[in-house]
Amino acid sequence: MPPIRLLTFSTLFPNNARPNHGVFVENRLRHLVASGEATSEVVAPVPWFPSSHPWFGDWAVNARVVRREIRHGLTIRHPRFPVIPRFGMSLAPALLYRAMVPVVGRLIAEGPGSDVPRFDVPRFEVIDAHYLYPDGVAAVRLGQRFGLPVVLTARGTDVSLILRFARPRKLIQQAIEGAAAVIAVSAALKEALVEIGAPASKVTVLRNGVDTALFCPPADRAAARATLGFTRPTLISVGLLIERKGHHRTIEAMTKLPDFDLVIVGEGPEKDRLNALIARLGVGERVRLLGAHPHAELPMLYGAADASVLSSSREGWANVLLESMACGTPVVASPIWGNPEVVRTPASGVITRENSADGIAEGVRRLFAAMPMREATRAYAEPFSWDETTAGQLALFRRVIAQGATAKGATD
Repeated sequence: MPPIRLLTFSTLFPNNARPNHGVFVENRLRHLVASGEATSEVVAPVPWFPSSHPWFGDWAVNARVVRREIRHGLTIRHPRFPVIPRFGMSLAPALLYRAMVPVVGRLIAEGPGSDVPRFDVPRFEVIDAHYLYPDGVAAVRLGQRFGLPVVLTARGTDVSLILRFARPRKLIQQAIEGAAAVIAVSAALKEALVEIGAPASKVTVLRNGVDTALFCPPADRAAARATLGFTRPTLISVGLLIERKGHHRTIEAMTKLPDFDLVIVGEGPEKDRLNALIARLGVGERVRLLGAHPHAELPMLYGAADASVLSSSREGWANVLLESMACGTPVVASPIWGNPEVVRTPASGVITRENSADGIAEGVRRLFAAMPMREATRAYAEPFSWDETTAGQLALFRRVIAQGATAKGATD
């Protein structure tokens, strides 16, 4: 059976300027392609911006993104699309779609990626689109234009936040109707999609996984702790420095946890505000912002820490939880969508009773009062490899392709 030929489409994908941006999309795709049963070319659009000068702040990063790169053997294109900051939410799908029509059209016209084009074999069989808005909406329109079925993946904020807005909500509902299938990364996300009209039979839950070969306990934990300067019970929080990740709540909780230290790994627009909060609360000797670290360096950080804290207000399926557990480090996680599906036993950690500084502090104390063995935490994470998710994707894509072929045959 020949490999499935995918066009993966998402603005959430790592690039040379933001190597950790949307790494969860890349990780799932890497494991799918590694099966040998699927190939993919990635179109990961980037907002157009005229200058990379640091005066322009975070927007300037977009100008530094290369047009084409290869990561982990995947060919990734980063075409530009127009964005209207702060005021363009309703226009975003249309702007993205119109900018991508010539890009996707050229790829399809080139035929399968080889030196000798074979026009009898389509370059792509399915559009594999991640994040419902604006990416999913634009992807369904591209699929309709070029006669390709689309499989959407809902990942979290696209459901928990964007559905609150009337126009995006309507466009997402239309995209779901036009898609061949929808993947939700947690059962909670599926329930929310069904509530807005998605047929339950159309939505498949395929959780994110963890690379248990990469994320594993350090060979010498004491040496890792010494290298990182961990001398007391140490908490770690990994994620973008943005408001919804809740790092401010974790920092505030440190005033109630005088016997603990905290390291925060990540970069983002909240950095200055978090530094100011650390100074104002007087916890600078116990709380450190370590900045962004490459994905491959995270296992040592997780493994050296005593517990991970995730105080997000919104998630779909938080990969950081499984990554931490796979390194033998239990978690303290907020009681939001998805998290209770990941943290299910004492070996994995605890879910806080409320997502507040008090709730986090109470959760940390509760965990440390009955701290699981690190070997048990690792054992809990091991069944969450990518194998099951990869098998589920392959079955779904093949079903979609077969349904398309049947429908085409009926109309011929």
